[in-house]
Amino acid sequence: MDKGKRLESIQKSIKNNDFNHTSKTPNKIYSNHSLHSSWSPLKKRKPPALVSLCLGIIGKHLEDIIDDLDVLTSFPPDIKMAIAAIARRRKLLNDDVIVALAESSWEILDLSDSEVSDIGLSKVIEICRNVRAVDISRCSKITSFGVSELVKHCLCLEILRWGGCPRSEHTARSSISILKPTLNDVDGDSWEELDATEIVDGAQSLRWLVWPKVDKDSLETLSTECPRIIVNPKPSLFGHKGIDIPRHALPGIALDDFVVEEIDPNTWVVPGSRLKTTSPSLNSVELPIAERFRLAFVERDARLAPKRAKNARQRQRRAEREWVTSSTSAKSAALAAQMSKNLHI
Repeated sequence: MDKGKRLESIQKSIKNNDFNHTSKTPNKIYSNHSLHSSWSPLKKRKPPALVSLCLGIIGKHLEDIIDDLDVLTSFPPDIKMAIAAIARRRKLLNDDVIVALAESSWEILDLSDSEVSDIGLSKVIEICRNVRAVDISRCSKITSFGVSELVKHCLCLEILRWGGCPRSEHTARSSISILKPTLNDVDGDSWEELDATEIVDGAQSLRWLVWPKVDKDSLETLSTECPRIIVNPKPSLFGHKGIDIPRHALPGIALDDFVVEEIDPNTWVVPGSRLKTTSPSLNSVELPIAERFRLAFVERDARLAPKRAKNARQRQRRAEREWVTSSTSAKSAALAAQMSKNLHI
């Protein structure tokens, strides 16, 4: 069976499955995945759906069909979003892939740590004009031009995530001015004379900005000139000043996690690599002051141990030289040894 027939068989097999499963909720990113989730670690997990198993198989062999994504155009939007999420995790997401999979019904767009550029982003947002949450963090090929196009065309954008790598940090700092509201008409005598439609520039609907490494100057600029935008909201049972914080506006949560929650994580493991296990950092865990001092002392002691050993050896050699030069018996022994050595030569 040639490659074309294999692709057709995959397409037919997935079409025959029931797509009415839990992953059909990419358009409800706030209601079903809110901060106050009813999930419990003691809750028994259901077996994965047949569609999830099929997506896992497709994901493992995504390299074989990455050049023929036209066969996936007839798939439902949630299935195409899941394939895009797998491609992103497998480091295969680029302009061609995301443009081929994009759907107008998508309300989230996770491009983080991908090869998508300004060109791909511009094409995607022409299709996905109703996106409410976008993640362009660690996208080194997206510049302030791409951010400008995103803000210009996505009028429903509420959540934006950026930064994370040197190039993305530079893009974030240079794009702050794009988020500021500006006026088309400044000839009016007072604010009361302005119509709401005249304030059209800037990210008018943006409310949540996730920028983990935001610098102090940028944070001050945003708080002063863009007070409607909340930067790096912290999880709280009471929200932020009475406003419920969307789950996707919290740091450390991928926008497309819920799309692949039923798919085996081994699907996006690159052959020959190992899954990275991240241990919680000391900053994220509340430790007693005494324990913090103890850990700091242990770390400093281990760091200075080689230097202390070197200094000890130097002091020992210095003491030996001083003993030889100050003691007559030591001088005699040293001269005798030197003479013996010369005689043997």
